[in-house]
Amino acid sequence: MPRGSKAKYTAEQKRKAQHIEESYENRGVSKDEAEARAWATVNKQSGGGERAGGSGRKKTASAKSSDRKESARRAVATRKGHSRGSTASRAAQTVDSLRKEARAKGISGRSKMRKQELIEALRKAG
Repeated sequence: MPRGSKAKYTAEQKRKAQHIEESYENRGVSKDEAEARAWATVNKQSGGGERAGGSGRKKTASAKSSDRKESARRAVATRKGHSRGSTASRAAQTVDSLRKEARAKGISGRSKMRKQELIEALRKAG
């Protein structure tokens, strides 16, 4: 059974948990397990009780902003590691993406080429 008081939750969160719990019970999950899963779902979706003095787990606007910046920084670093010009990065591409690149460069016979042949043709095409 879930621990702690549910007094900090809004009426909407309580209704949502009740509906989720009923759904689990209809699927044959025990009452205690259904209740635990329902509250875990509500907590995951909304971050816990939303009334004053809640769990304190909500992120501030500045924390969200810094998380976005960090995510963007990681994405840029990932893209830098996969430039399209080198043979090593072409080996990491799919055959479909290599064929699209070959089509853009006007390489004939690309649809019948294997991956290594596509990489070699793209290397020669510059």
